[in-house]
Amino acid sequence: MADMLKKVPVREQDPKVRATNFDEVCLGYNLEEAMDEAARCLNCKNAKCIQGCPVSIDIPAFIHEVKEGNIEEAYKVIGKSSALPAICGRVCPQESQCEGKCIRGIKGEPVSIGKLERFVADYALENDIKPVGAEKQNGHKVAVIGSGPSGLTCAGDLAKKGYDVTVFEALHELGGVLVYGIPEFRLPKQKVVAKEIEKVKELGVKFETNVVIGKSTTIDQLMEEEGFEAVFIGSGAGLPMFMGIPGENSNGVFSANEYLTRSNLMKAFDDSYDTPIIAGKKVAVVGGGNVAMDAARTALRLGADVHIIYRRSEAELPARVEEVHHAKEEGVVFNLLTNPKKINVDEKGNISSVTVIKMELGEPDASGRRRPVEIPGSEYDIQVDTVIMALGTSPNPLISSTTKGLETNRRKCIVADEENGQTSKEGVFAGGDAVTGAATVILAMGAGKAGAKGIDEYLSGRES
Repeated sequence: MADMLKKVPVREQDPKVRATNFDEVCLGYNLEEAMDEAARCLNCKNAKCIQGCPVSIDIPAFIHEVKEGNIEEAYKVIGKSSALPAICGRVCPQESQCEGKCIRGIKGEPVSIGKLERFVADYALENDIKPVGAEKQNGHKVAVIGSGPSGLTCAGDLAKKGYDVTVFEALHELGGVLVYGIPEFRLPKQKVVAKEIEKVKELGVKFETNVVIGKSTTIDQLMEEEGFEAVFIGSGAGLPMFMGIPGENSNGVFSANEYLTRSNLMKAFDDSYDTPIIAGKKVAVVGGGNVAMDAARTALRLGADVHIIYRRSEAELPARVEEVHHAKEEGVVFNLLTNPKKINVDEKGNISSVTVIKMELGEPDASGRRRPVEIPGSEYDIQVDTVIMALGTSPNPLISSTTKGLETNRRKCIVADEENGQTSKEGVFAGGDAVTGAATVILAMGAGKAGAKGIDEYLSGRES
């Protein structure tokens, strides 16, 4: 029996080994380990962990089934709330959500809710346990734009209610940010993402790839010419941001989006693919979020010495604690309280270094975090040949600019009701990064869930 105050340790690849490959870092629990960890759950009547979950999974109920060894039943409990549990179990920031609310964590370590969810979901994938769909169709036709986490969640929830759902994806492969943004070593594409999407297909959802809404067709055409009664926009935020510093247009400067897309979706890390990528021998990654960690750890695996450059301290790093820990274990160097001023190139036009300046934390800014302030005269150079900008992303304005009556804010994000996803255009709903700007997978899923509820209420209301 496990120590009730401490988590059952999860097996991982050795840092020195995993830094040289793209295999999954975390190996997950086996049945005995999962049952031991589940036994630590206090089965609280007023379960605060559920309140911390953006899709409101009945966490004590599924963990109870794991404790009893009823893994298929545990999957059914999770499946009522989440369409993508194998993904969430791997990439959700549980430490600040469900596990952050866990009562067990007051006098010890919280229950490893995420690792248990992953175990259950992987069991379901390996044993081909089918999701529970609708008994009959309701005759309503809904379009979902984007096959990322918000779109898949919305589509899955609507299909369970009997809607005829078609998902339109701009790329040639389904999954959105799950396939182009998150590296293989954190989220395996064939073993996990493709199989999770198959579960959504088994609910009756149809998918069309290579359809760019705003070019191939428009939302207005979908509704006026193709008979879709409602549309959910879950197109994400794929437009990268830059700093505007000297040298930023040099060869060898990437957005993290491009760098990760080349590696993840286009398989540049695999020698059997022809996709070009500048691996670099010394790489600087600017930023401190999960995308920055993903880019840094990818560059490391491609053979580079990697520096993270972040203008605040470690306490303010927005990346998951686990991702920062893994990056450090693998050898990524953190230059904290440091900000780039200029990217320097040699006479051949190649990047030679990045000039940075030291920072100190001043008064809190609008976000509540202490504002970084430059320390005059503290500039110095870091020798690098490649720079990756991981500063966040904003939505592509193509959809909003080609849809009549769709309101956006100053950041080009679609304005939508947080509770039900309703936009300024009747019958059109939106959620995820297209509304909030870049955020987490689970928050996008929560928005997809809200959008499905809003669409169901909207179309049900039209009947009555």
